[in-house]
Amino acid sequence: MGSMPERELPQPWIETPLIESAALSKAAGCRIFLKLENLQPSGSFKSRGIGNLILSSIRARPTSPLHFYSSSGGNAGLACVTAARSLSYPATVVVPLSTTAFMIAKLRAAGATAVVQVGASWAEADAHLRTHVLARDPDGVYVPPFDHPDIWTGASSMVREVKAQLGEAPPDAVVCSVGGGGLLCGIMEGVRQEGWGGVRVLACETEGAASLRASLDAGELVTLEAITSGASSLGAKRVARRAFEYARGEGVSSVVLSDAQAARGCWRLADDERLMVEMACGVSVAVCYEEGLLRGLVPGLGKEGRVVIVVCGGSHVSLEMLMGWRERFGGLEDVVEGGEDVPSGVTAPKG
Repeated sequence: MGSMPERELPQPWIETPLIESAALSKAAGCRIFLKLENLQPSGSFKSRGIGNLILSSIRARPTSPLHFYSSSGGNAGLACVTAARSLSYPATVVVPLSTTAFMIAKLRAAGATAVVQVGASWAEADAHLRTHVLARDPDGVYVPPFDHPDIWTGASSMVREVKAQLGEAPPDAVVCSVGGGGLLCGIMEGVRQEGWGGVRVLACETEGAASLRASLDAGELVTLEAITSGASSLGAKRVARRAFEYARGEGVSSVVLSDAQAARGCWRLADDERLMVEMACGVSVAVCYEEGLLRGLVPGLGKEGRVVIVVCGGSHVSLEMLMGWRERFGGLEDVVEGGEDVPSGVTAPKG
């Protein structure tokens, strides 16, 4: 008697649009293309990598009643829940007591089987998940936030999409945010697969969460003592080793900006393109608004040069947060290029 045919599994992420932004191009002085990963089912690029890890786990154990577990109260947890639920599997998230009610509500709304709060930090919540929760569930699958080859391979799929969407030669540069480094690893994997040897990758962090830059400066992987940046989704104290290795190689530039610059990137993007993203994403957008920054980082970049910004998204953002960042970090006297030709240059608070 023959075996039952394997069930075809839906892909828990989507192909996202790549749009050219007239406003950001004007501000940056080159052609800016936005890869809209904020439109993924979970609200961030993590749908790709974590979705791929979950698919791989199901294919490896197709008859097991798997239950997926994450210790991320942010975008990785949302991606875990969203992907697992789309494939009809349960997902539980264990988060520290400091996790905001806003994010817990999002996890529950996404369909989490349970959201368990325990511990004063992510490390304590993660240890509780591994030691106590997973130990009691033989069908439990641990879903890391960024440090896994399946996650990197899933993230690399966006490079194939960008290649098809641009329809011409490779871009001059790709800009992405770095927390733990899963997105950077995926982009580098995709860049190499597509033979984009001349494409520069700008790896962006915020001051107070720059574990990649700290490791590059030290010449070895280091662990930050604390995260002091407001860009909480970049708050990995130690970057993935593979991301560190990629960043030490050819074609990658480390970029570290302030929280103020990242916050300005958020509210200016909202005014210019009607897109809401969190500060962890705003730091990549901000490179377009800082006068001369892109040209300094990408040699030979001219007006017709093409730069892809990965709008990685993120769910820890609200209208109230954007308004607060706009009020606190709104002054543009020293950073605007394009002046009144850029909508956010007109709407910026004066004084």
